[in-house]
Amino acid sequence: MNYILFDDANRPRLLPFTHTRPVADIRCGILTMRQRWEECMHTTTGSLTEDYLQPVFPQNAGADNIYINGGIFATPALAEAIGHLQPGQALANGYTIIAARLTGSTPTIKELNNTLPTLPAQHYEGEVLCLKNIWNIFSLNDRALRADFELMTRGRTSAALPENVIVTGAENIFIEEGANIYAGCILNAATGPIYIGKNAEVLEGTMMRGPIAICEQGVVKMGAKLYGATTIGPGCKVGGEINNAVFFANSNKAHDGYLGNAVIGEWCNLGADTNCSNLKNNYDGVKIWDEAANTSVSTGLTFCGLLMGDHSKCGINTMFNTGTVVGVSCNIFGGGFPEKFVRSFSWGGCESTANYDFNRAMETANRMMNRRGLHLSDAEIAMYKHIYDNK
Repeated sequence: MNYILFDDANRPRLLPFTHTRPVADIRCGILTMRQRWEECMHTTTGSLTEDYLQPVFPQNAGADNIYINGGIFATPALAEAIGHLQPGQALANGYTIIAARLTGSTPTIKELNNTLPTLPAQHYEGEVLCLKNIWNIFSLNDRALRADFELMTRGRTSAALPENVIVTGAENIFIEEGANIYAGCILNAATGPIYIGKNAEVLEGTMMRGPIAICEQGVVKMGAKLYGATTIGPGCKVGGEINNAVFFANSNKAHDGYLGNAVIGEWCNLGADTNCSNLKNNYDGVKIWDEAANTSVSTGLTFCGLLMGDHSKCGINTMFNTGTVVGVSCNIFGGGFPEKFVRSFSWGGCESTANYDFNRAMETANRMMNRRGLHLSDAEIAMYKHIYDNK
């Protein structure tokens, strides 16, 4: 049996993050959507996504495949229901297709999404939570953090809390082996769980108010102030004041400045004293730019900050307006506020913007990745070239 996570019709509403990954590889909570499914299903998964992404995220299909909607939050109950599917049968909740079991030839993503509504479906009665819009990544993070904490720590024992740390709600704190929490930190887990991942570092004087996750090899700089619901993904380094933000992986906001109700992709860097508005002066609801629909859409939220795609960077003292969307591989600098939508591979700021030369962008990406002993593969470079050519 092969388990394959597929992108449904919500994928375009999750740009710019789905420019460079299937929906299943979005992080929300401690885990990515894929990691949560693999934890619940006790197996590895493949991907069925857009053609240009497929070489980076292989399908790994066989003769008998279970296709699972990668935008749905996995639960043990859902995993159990999927396990009972028979060939040619789907599992649905209302109009949402959760999963289907198919045998025979391997479909494309378009063929699969055309086939799914025609299959006889078992109805799932339980609650189903799904990523439908880009702002769900931070707005659902509180709920996801609490569920992931329960999933990942059940039956396990935390490493010991250091004696020189001020703690409230110690029963809601889990520290993986190899993590270090230094003197003078204040951890309040009475408001929600706090998870400190393997080999993470929380430096002196940090203040945290859960729910919060510092994932594997994450670093929180001295004196940082972190409010829930916040996820600091693997390899990220953060400082300053952060509230209800999700960092995917290997991104930095290492200095002072405010970030709230935000999502930061992989390999991003926010320069010192970058500040991001998450509330309009008139307290009106926030609209953001929907890249796929080429129009402004209402989030229905009062608080919405910066949404930044992979490999984008900004210089010191950059200011972002409420509900700003930044695409993939942008280099933003200069005074004033950039536009509220910064197209992928943009170079400049509010005064002028040009195309970021593709080769220079890839050189910058590799230089940052080389600091972690990594580099872009040929398949990844081809993926970025597709994004560049179709921006």
